[in-house]
This record gives sequence, C-alpha cells and structure tokens, in this order.
Amino acid sequence: MDVLRFLLNILWLILCGFWMALGYVVAGIVCCILIVTIPFGIASFRIAGYVLWPFGRTTRERPDAGGASCVGNAIWLIFAGWWLALGHLVTSIALAVTIIGIPFAWANLKMIPISLMPLGREIVSSDQPFAAR
Repeated sequence: MDVLRFLLNILWLILCGFWMALGYVVAGIVCCILIVTIPFGIASFRIAGYVLWPFGRTTRERPDAGGASCVGNAIWLIFAGWWLALGHLVTSIALAVTIIGIPFAWANLKMIPISLMPLGREIVSSDQPFAAR
C-alpha cells in the first residue's frame, strides 16, 4: 500500500502538485508581508505541503477552532481562497480530459474546500484510526 501511495504522489507531483503547491507558497509569501496576515501565510504554507504530497493524508476540523477561525476564513475566502479554488478547478478539468488523470482530477476537487477555508483545519495521516482523528 505504501508503494502505491508513493507512486500516486510521484505522479501527482509531476502532473499538478508542484504547480498547485507553488500557488500556495506565493499566497503564503504575500500573506507574510504584513504582520496581521501571518496566520494566513502559515496556513498557506501548511496546505502547500499537503498539496505537494497528498496521498496518505487527509484533513479534519480542529476541535479547538473557534470564532476567530470563522472570521479568518471569511477574509481568506475573499482575498486568496477563491483564486486557489479556481486553480484546483481548472487543473481538475485539464486532468479529467486524460484517462490517467481522472483520479487526480477527483483528488483536486476534494482539495477545494480546504483551499476556500483553511483555518481551523489540520492535516492528519490517513492511517490513523477514525476515532483518533
């Protein structure tokens, strides 16, 4: 199973992972320019790592996320989230045209929610038991 995840991650990295992660890194750098938006930059860098190597990991809501995450997500959605979600959508359409790209297109579509609202979420291993997540 680990070999399959590794191969999927390598194909993902070649087909779209590098470019999507680059978009998140650019968004993170822009967010870190101002002191007020540093939490957005940190979230963007965290998601860039997930987008770079996604198979074998998943996201879940943090139990300690509160109202600040909700407000932060609204701000993120307006300034950066919809651009990144649009990037995932366009990439998934391009990948869906090829037969080998259909699973990667589906994975790209599943990343749209975290690109729209990254605060209050964490990335965990898929191998963790469901109760531990």
